[in-house]
Amino acid sequence: MKLVIQNVKVADKNSSFNGKTVSLQTEGGKITRISGTPLTGTDSEVFDAAGMHVSPGWADGGAHLKDPGYEWLDDLASLSDAAAHGGFTKVLGFPNTQPVVQSKEAISYFTRFNTGSAVQLLNLAAVTRNCKGEDFTDMIDLKTGGAAGFSDGREAIQNSDIFLKTLQYLEPLDTVLVVKSEDRYLSMYGQMHEGVTSTLLGLKGIPSAGEELMIMRNLKLLEYSGVKSERPVLHFSTISTRGAVELIREAKQKGLPVSCDIAAHHLVFTEEDLMGFDTNLKVYPPFRSADDIEALKEGLKDGTIDMIVSDHNSWDEEHKTLEFDAAEFGATGLQTVFPVVLEYGGVEAVLEKLVYNPRKIFRLPVTRIEEGHAADLTVFSTEERYLFSESLIRSKGKNSPFLGRELKGRAKAILNNGFFKVNHS
Repeated sequence: MKLVIQNVKVADKNSSFNGKTVSLQTEGGKITRISGTPLTGTDSEVFDAAGMHVSPGWADGGAHLKDPGYEWLDDLASLSDAAAHGGFTKVLGFPNTQPVVQSKEAISYFTRFNTGSAVQLLNLAAVTRNCKGEDFTDMIDLKTGGAAGFSDGREAIQNSDIFLKTLQYLEPLDTVLVVKSEDRYLSMYGQMHEGVTSTLLGLKGIPSAGEELMIMRNLKLLEYSGVKSERPVLHFSTISTRGAVELIREAKQKGLPVSCDIAAHHLVFTEEDLMGFDTNLKVYPPFRSADDIEALKEGLKDGTIDMIVSDHNSWDEEHKTLEFDAAEFGATGLQTVFPVVLEYGGVEAVLEKLVYNPRKIFRLPVTRIEEGHAADLTVFSTEERYLFSESLIRSKGKNSPFLGRELKGRAKAILNNGFFKVNHS
């Protein structure tokens, strides 16, 4: 299709048009023309983006896919729709589906869908069979089959020997190992952050030490392995504590090939928000203390934290409308990442945490807003305010902690893979 995006301000530090208001013409998945004046008489569909920005397409570095196996919670179509409304053209999915993403055939299920979609669903393939931490998958075969990285997803790799060998196996493949950080025995039966609030509520706590001990172990093993790389080889997913930030900051100062991310909702909510037993706020890792939030913000500012992700995890009422200790962990998040990042650090943070760093960590193609480059774009408003409600959620699950809150900043359209999707809601 031929498309003109008129009167839009470019947000891309790698573009010669950065900060300028232009009109973009695209055709065949490429940017064919950029002009400082409106493009007319081009026989193209026209989208007037006055007052909006355009950047390279955003990538979400961590979402829990429910399809295949749990399609009633989210299928590929609903997940893609939610991602598009959140401004994402790429979503990295954990492998904990049914069946687990541990074969070329499993990856091809997603690549077939991607051919007809503006949102590309990319796979982190399993490290161990069925993500049980016992026997290795065929990681070489999976890498050649299109795996964007490797992970056991929500299952932290408890076996230190398997973890060490995984680093060594993956080094020559030039890919990344994505890990959750949890000592399962310390966090067993926990429901929320361990602290004064958990004591007041009578809920078993999840201590910060469980996350930090696993990060300490994994960093020590990374250093011991001798693995070297210009790009991250080990990536910590959804860290949440001050101690975690300090450990990874120190590792980066040593020159270890490591990176990390946080979930957007961890910048907004604390343990005290759980006083009402709202199960939409039951997430993993749990909301921590106000001091932990300050540490996360410091880590974002100094570059210790590389990405902000959705940690999208859709559940239905059967799994969420329960007593707090019986409800599942997780929240939908694809549509609320951008307002949080924008409030935290403005457009510059959006570019660093949603565009440039995800592409570096996951070895994704780098594009910029120039003629001849791929038309992989996100159009967004930094000023639009709206009340976030269930009617706006495109995921099948409505379990968002942001329900009823006023948000500022909204993705308006994405263009990718030759498809243009506008957010009309």
